[in-house]
Amino acid sequence: MRAASEAHMRLSLLPARQKQIIHNLMQFYFYDFTEFLDFDVNAEGMYSAYPDLELFFTSRGDKFPFLITYQQQPAGFALVERIDTAAADYYLTEFFVMKKYRRSGLGTWAAKELFDRLQGSWKVTEVASNVPAQAFWRKVIHAYTNGSYREEKDPESGNPSQYLQSRRMNKTQTHQHESQ
Repeated sequence: MRAASEAHMRLSLLPARQKQIIHNLMQFYFYDFTEFLDFDVNAEGMYSAYPDLELFFTSRGDKFPFLITYQQQPAGFALVERIDTAAADYYLTEFFVMKKYRRSGLGTWAAKELFDRLQGSWKVTEVASNVPAQAFWRKVIHAYTNGSYREEKDPESGNPSQYLQSRRMNKTQTHQHESQ
């Protein structure tokens, strides 16, 4: 696919009545992940359901299921959790763009849109064996922050995580910062 037009890109918080879209896309996500982690389909030829996916639709203050679309068609998803730790406010739990839309700019656009939409500090982690994802996230985060982020490697899993701050703050957050 050629470069995607931003006018056709959308990132939407998915309502519970449409959760089946992410459930369905999750099968493609799991399939792609078999390149990096060893897991199989069940006897019915399906991957197991994503653990606790339902919580993304019932814990709306702490979990955010986003659908990424291009020309009004599902193209991927992002699952974000509010973690409120000293290290970060938000954790990008899962991020997926269908192969058809990769290298079109859609994933980069969606990542930056997430960081702008949910203001605060972020943690993004990749599986150690998923070198393409590490390259993608380092490039996106470096461009988004002008190189102002840090990376740490989990000593047990070897998974790298990037820590960054949203680049702009809304008026309410700016006012809160000024009054502190």
